[in-house]
Amino acid sequence: MEKTEQKTHRYGLIGRNISYSFSQGYFTEKFSGLGLHTHSYENFDLDTIEQFPDIMSQNKNIKGFNVTIPYKEKIMPFLTKIDLEAKAIGAVNTIRIVKGQTIGYNTDAYGFYKSIAPHLEEHHKNALILGTGGASKAISYVLERLRISYVFVSRNPAKGQLNYSELNAELLQKNTLIINCTPLGTFPNITDKPNIPYKNITTKHLLFDLIYNPEKTAFLLEGELQGARICNGSKMLEFQAEKAWEIWNLSATDQ
Repeated sequence: MEKTEQKTHRYGLIGRNISYSFSQGYFTEKFSGLGLHTHSYENFDLDTIEQFPDIMSQNKNIKGFNVTIPYKEKIMPFLTKIDLEAKAIGAVNTIRIVKGQTIGYNTDAYGFYKSIAPHLEEHHKNALILGTGGASKAISYVLERLRISYVFVSRNPAKGQLNYSELNAELLQKNTLIINCTPLGTFPNITDKPNIPYKNITTKHLLFDLIYNPEKTAFLLEGELQGARICNGSKMLEFQAEKAWEIWNLSATDQ
């Protein structure tokens, strides 16, 4: 088997505890299908983001990275340049490397818009965003552009945010779009779910979970039992991955 170091186009995922990740399998299969035998994709599991410069200096032929939990915000000070949209969102999940320069982008917003748009109905005017990490920033960015009002829900809420204990029937009746941006329910902890009053969910609700493994999280299953429409994060991942591939293949004049 050809060594990874000998590949001329190496890509990878930066995160923590990412052995479960979608990206490596997706891009490995994509490269194989396209006959790109000089391309490879690998996981870079970092204990701290301070290890990122070492990854850059110790690995040859790296052309780009995806970035996942918990480094979408923490990676930003380490980058040479940040795309305007990623800067506006406040999180980076894709890095393109050009002549040693690291350029940060956000494809989560694109992926979320493309995946949720077909499910939205006229009454989805107000949303609850569960979680306040890097992914939630892309979600709020898209909702603003869709003119959907939103409020963040957190275990440690900042000013203007809600605590899970504050959620009640009235708030759920108003907010018919609920988006889980927390890791709760991710395999193997499939019984975990955000602490919201599921009994107040109705057929008017749309529950969107950024998690894709399992296909139906405990959060989505609870919503489905109440008659809500549900959608997981698999399509979002595919859309954002394809956008990342597009970015990595930009010509030098397209920056």
